[in-house]
Amino acid sequence: MYPEHTPHVPAQRAVNVHQPTPYPPAVAVPAPLAPVQPNTVPTVASIVLPDGRVVTGYAINPAQPEPLAAKPAVSRTAVNVALGGLGFLAVCGGLLLLTSFIAALTAFITQLITLAAVIFGGWIAVQIFSANGHQGGTTVNIRKAVIKRNKFYS
Repeated sequence: MYPEHTPHVPAQRAVNVHQPTPYPPAVAVPAPLAPVQPNTVPTVASIVLPDGRVVTGYAINPAQPEPLAAKPAVSRTAVNVALGGLGFLAVCGGLLLLTSFIAALTAFITQLITLAAVIFGGWIAVQIFSANGHQGGTTVNIRKAVIKRNKFYS
C-alpha cells in the first residue's frame, strides 16, 4: 500500500467535540381557574314561615334511587325447574330404552336356547330312530327287558 522507503507520519487532525445542550425540565404550571357560569340557573325558592319570616334558598332535588337491574323475562327458578324436568325425562327415557334392550336381549337368548334344544333333540332323534343305527354297538330292546333291582335281564 505504502512505498516501503517513504516515512509514514500520522496525520494530525483538528477534532471538535460537541457537547449536547440540555433542555430545562418541563414544569407543570396549573392553568388559572376561571369562574364558569352553570348551564342552567337554579331556581330560587322562598318559603314563608308561620311566624312571618321568609326563607329564601335554592331548591334541592331529592336524590333519585338507582334504577333496579332489569329482570330477565323468565325467572331463574322457572328455568331451573324446566331444566330439572328435562333431566328427569331424559333419565326416564334412558331407563325405558335400557329396559327394552334387556327384554330384547332376554328374548334373543331364549330363542337361541330353544334353537339349540331343537337342533340337539333332532340329532338325538335321528340317532335313535335311524334304521342303520350303530352297526358295532349293542342294541337293547327295552320292551322285552325285565328290570329287577336295577339290573337288566333279557
